[in-house]
Amino acid sequence: MSATTSTSSFSSTHAAGAITDVAGIEVGHFSDTRRPTGCTVVMAREGAVAGVDVRGAAPGTRETDLLSPGNLVQQVHAVMLAGGSAWGLSAADGAMRWLEERGIGMDVRFGTLPIVPAAVLFDLPMGDARIRPDAASGYAACDAASNAAPAEGNVGAGSGALVGKLFGVHRAMKGGIGTASVTVGGVTVGALIAVNSLGDVIDHNTALPVAGARTEDGSALLDTRRALLRGDLPKPLLAGTNTTLGVVATDAVLTKVQANRLANVAHDGLARAINPVHTMSDGDTLFALATGRVPLEGNAPGMTVLGTMAAEAVAIATLRAVRAAQSVTVGDLHIPSASDLATPRA
Repeated sequence: MSATTSTSSFSSTHAAGAITDVAGIEVGHFSDTRRPTGCTVVMAREGAVAGVDVRGAAPGTRETDLLSPGNLVQQVHAVMLAGGSAWGLSAADGAMRWLEERGIGMDVRFGTLPIVPAAVLFDLPMGDARIRPDAASGYAACDAASNAAPAEGNVGAGSGALVGKLFGVHRAMKGGIGTASVTVGGVTVGALIAVNSLGDVIDHNTALPVAGARTEDGSALLDTRRALLRGDLPKPLLAGTNTTLGVVATDAVLTKVQANRLANVAHDGLARAINPVHTMSDGDTLFALATGRVPLEGNAPGMTVLGTMAAEAVAIATLRAVRAAQSVTVGDLHIPSASDLATPRA
């Protein structure tokens, strides 16, 4: 469902959309059939000005320092999101090989060097932890990339994602990957979010939890925020066993400073859609890409509006990730999804 609002300066079109609504962006998933894990590539073949903001206290990342405004590299060619914890960072090697074979990258005189930052989430409780994304997985994700709206739910980096683990994995629910876009004044901002959060996922329009920690009998949502505030004790946590990852992309022309700022304010969307968020056991990381197809001039929205659009797209994509997810059973562990919680498992 979509709605259109007009003002004297520009019009706004707000629908679910996808990150691939941004010109110059492609997405590809690889989902491992041996256990729930995988990776997702967000590709900008012609290069994109990039920024990043890491808010979680337990990140697993690669090539994020080069995105600092004061550092040399101005554009990236892909971002890799993967399961498998730190082992999954090797998926970016496959993306580099795929891009290099096609002559995509930065000319460094001795070769064409693709710039591929990456971030990973912890999905090792789901099946055999020795199976995780590798370079072949990243290559396959690139092979699958296109500008079509990407699949959502239990695919790619969202394959093994769980949400609401603060009171134990046995009371968690299925996370996943989701996407959305917002267009204002001819400029589009899209988001792709892989949701593997410690906290609950919240519908930012109602402030009510949609997926997350369940009651002890597993039949209903606990509401983690209220449980913590009334003094319920969480289970002991292994650091870094969660994490929400994402990419925000726009077709606007941005500087590297502006791209980093966009990544920064995009985290407002996570704060609206996840509670608690940015914890000591999450490695929450958002990248921002600007493909530069639309100049910010005339009546085009400026950075304040772009930031609002980014936060909205992130919140919607986060919600879509859990609503698109499906329940999974791995061994004795059954993880329900938002769509089937109302029907208790026999």
